[in-house]
Amino acid sequence: MDSVLMAVVIPRSQKPSLYATMPFWEDNEIRFDVPFTQMKLRTAEKLIDKLDSVEDTKGNGGDKGRLIVTNLRILWHSLSSPRVSLSIGLNTILNATTKNVISKLRGPVEALYLLTKTANNKYEFIFTNLMPGTTRLFTSVIGVHRAYLSSKMYRELKLRGAIIKHKQLQLLPLEQIVRTENGVWNLSSDQGNLGSFIITNIRIVWHADMNEHFNISLPYLQIALVKIRESKFGVALVIESVETSGGYVMGFKIDPQERLKMVYKEILSLHTVYSKCPILGVEYTLSNEAILPEDPPTLPEPEKELDLSSEIISRAINSYIADDDPESMPRPPVYCPDLGLAVEELKEGFTMQDLWEVLPPSEFVQKQNAERIANNIP
Repeated sequence: MDSVLMAVVIPRSQKPSLYATMPFWEDNEIRFDVPFTQMKLRTAEKLIDKLDSVEDTKGNGGDKGRLIVTNLRILWHSLSSPRVSLSIGLNTILNATTKNVISKLRGPVEALYLLTKTANNKYEFIFTNLMPGTTRLFTSVIGVHRAYLSSKMYRELKLRGAIIKHKQLQLLPLEQIVRTENGVWNLSSDQGNLGSFIITNIRIVWHADMNEHFNISLPYLQIALVKIRESKFGVALVIESVETSGGYVMGFKIDPQERLKMVYKEILSLHTVYSKCPILGVEYTLSNEAILPEDPPTLPEPEKELDLSSEIISRAINSYIADDDPESMPRPPVYCPDLGLAVEELKEGFTMQDLWEVLPPSEFVQKQNAERIANNIP
């Protein structure tokens, strides 16, 4: 079998020897109106840039806000209503470019345009820098996104990559080899494949001796389990990746058993060190135009969390839904009893009432009451 994977059944009732750290959602998801706890930077998340006068032109036009760029995501929140916020993972961005738009606060202007995708939906985000004469918004976001894309080897499981040259691992920046073990059998076939382990401070690499393109690169970030167990080949080292990277299970045989146990302990130790301070590989240096303070970014003060239903959340994101691909087939017309007319079939999960409501009814009433009190209207 021409594969580096081995189907090993691991009883789920058994307590594994190692669990991965909580998976990073920040770079892989888009979240709307995120609570304060999710706006805080997590371990290994680094502030790269912060701009205090940015408009979310498409979703919250006319509302001045703060935009924060990290090595995992882009955060934006309104300055007047901090609970109105966005968290856009860098891995969800399909395209980052500039676009001419009309801003409620600046009029015709060149803005940052992001096309993103998560699950089955595409979203568009348009951010306008309210400080004229600066391109920092464009350079920071586009530059960080490129740095993120070029550093995926730090974070993703990779099969058959161009990572070995003349039997030498092509090291990543910030990577150091900790241990090299020859004579390691990959138990992916009936006969097994003889190769070598290269253990670094960032990942575990195995490659075949006869074919250096037959390899696997597994960052500690993607490891869910490491265990020594019995197999049909005898005692073996079993490594399982997290579900988000495919839930692969790999078996390796190392003789004698004393050497196997040493490798096992080394991996556990390095994973523990890595978990405390993950190396994500997204390195970006700002130009002289932006010099950030050493203090952490200013985030909105935590407010009393509102219990927003999924229905309200879905309405809040309607304004970000990207237009369909112009080359795709139009949806067929259907009869709408509310209008008494035939209309284009709506996307899944949306209703005609959603399209007519800018604010959910409960929020509209609350805003109306607040305005009445402010204007002394009985």
